[in-house]
Amino acid sequence: MQSRMRNPVMFLPEVGQSLQALGEALFALAEKNGVPAGTLYLTYLRASQINGDSVCVDLHSRIAMAAGESVERLLAVSAWRETSNFTDAERAALGLSESITRLHNQTDPVPDEVYKEASLHYDEAALATLITGISTANLYNRLNVSTRQIVDVLSRK
Repeated sequence: MQSRMRNPVMFLPEVGQSLQALGEALFALAEKNGVPAGTLYLTYLRASQINGDSVCVDLHSRIAMAAGESVERLLAVSAWRETSNFTDAERAALGLSESITRLHNQTDPVPDEVYKEASLHYDEAALATLITGISTANLYNRLNVSTRQIVDVLSRK
């Protein structure tokens, strides 16, 4: 597989800088707003898995491991409903990530029960952080997938 072009933000450096600043702001605010950074990594990873973005799956997995996340939990993210590896709050965040990511094939894209479950674990500031973070991950996924950005893990060996 070959990329169609370089990532669009390479041609739009101001946009790339803005997106980088947005990501940095989200992680800086996450803990303050009651969202562990690890939870954000998990939601980003899940969105990237759903969207088929190999670059972001690789990136978020590596960053999460560097931040102390276990390989076992990262491997289980795609099957989070079928494992006991996640807290109730993380499950709520992963459910929210899936709903926000799968807008296209849902009559009620973010159902009340998904939002309500998330709101049991996160206040409005934390929900704002999660929703903005998940939306940002989806933006990156769309940039990467539409231009067929690929990760080459074999070249790292």
